[in-house]
Amino acid sequence: MKYYVVDAFADQVFHGNQAGVCLLDAPLDDCVMQKIAAENNLAETAFILPKGDDFDLRWFTPEIEVDLCGHATLAGAYIVFTYLNPDLQTVRFHTLSGALEVTKQGDLLEMDFPARKPRAIPITPLMEQAIGRPALEAWLARDLLLLVRDEQAVQSLTPNLELLRQIPDCFAVIVTAKGNTADFVSRFFAPKAGVPEDPVTGSSHATLIPFWAERLGKDQMTAKQLSKRGGTLYCKDCGERVKISGKAALYLCGEICC
Repeated sequence: MKYYVVDAFADQVFHGNQAGVCLLDAPLDDCVMQKIAAENNLAETAFILPKGDDFDLRWFTPEIEVDLCGHATLAGAYIVFTYLNPDLQTVRFHTLSGALEVTKQGDLLEMDFPARKPRAIPITPLMEQAIGRPALEAWLARDLLLLVRDEQAVQSLTPNLELLRQIPDCFAVIVTAKGNTADFVSRFFAPKAGVPEDPVTGSSHATLIPFWAERLGKDQMTAKQLSKRGGTLYCKDCGERVKISGKAALYLCGEICC
């Protein structure tokens, strides 16, 4: 099968978040897709299967299938627009999170995702021990969102991954603060899924956007993820939906033989 590696939320290679994209001609067994994702050893591998004018899309980390992934959706749309149908303006993916559309907006690709608004929960000692600093607030959706003091507190933290694994009732942990260089900043850790730190995470912004939109009183914001590779996301709060935009750069084009 055709295989690509795309750096998502970046305008040049070696930045943003790497995603593998596999183009399928026919359905593939789940166990084979999981093995391919483990072999690729990227945070996410997307599997795209044509379905009429649309596409089925599934996402796998090296260890599990996930129900929503932003950067691999952006990467998949980039491949569709670049190699499969350059005349398309919008691509529709059918996923475990419902129908997701990605639209060309100038030099950006804009994803339309369901919002995942968090609810406030008590801060526990385990949460603060896991991130190695005080948390001002704790909020929970699919992921645990921990608000810290400022951008520097996000940038400099070195979490204890084993303790992060022990935090119950969440898929991953987002650490966030109001930004100096953007409206808000974050980092994202998913050791339970085999991803110690994700460089740039679209799905976490389904929670971050409604959280910060209410706090900042803005429905359009710029976000930065402060990983080593880093990335910029252009965000819009639309109530029950969120819009997440970014750029993408192709790193690799090849073929998987198995």
